[in-house]
Amino acid sequence: MDTQQKTLDLVGRYYAAFNAKNAAGMLDCVADKIVHDVNQGERRSGKALFAEFCNHMDDCYSETLTDMAIMATADGRRAAAEFVVNGTYKKAEAGLPPAKGQHYVLPAGAFLEIEDGRITRVTTYYNLQDWIRQVEAA
Repeated sequence: MDTQQKTLDLVGRYYAAFNAKNAAGMLDCVADKIVHDVNQGERRSGKALFAEFCNHMDDCYSETLTDMAIMATADGRRAAAEFVVNGTYKKAEAGLPPAKGQHYVLPAGAFLEIEDGRITRVTTYYNLQDWIRQVEAA
């Protein structure tokens, strides 16, 4: 199997684990030195902080990704994913609207770096103002 296909498979496993609510499966796909850049948030470095973030997200949101498109460079060192986030806002976060079980549908994307068969960076983007409009209107 070529490097590009290995990267596509790795990123596919990562997002399949996300959809299965399988944090251990996600953690298995990332490197110990993972760098996680969240849309309009602070950078987190290291697997422990990434795991903490995953747990926090599971507490506050229930999300499934659909319409997934994954692309990778020929050398397999970088990948991108575009998807639609179908979610429920379960528990409020500081600085965000109150949570009342609101549903939202939000286009999003991510850029990833891969090294030695593991994801070393995930940078996620979405329109926060669109999300806020959706949860406030619900």
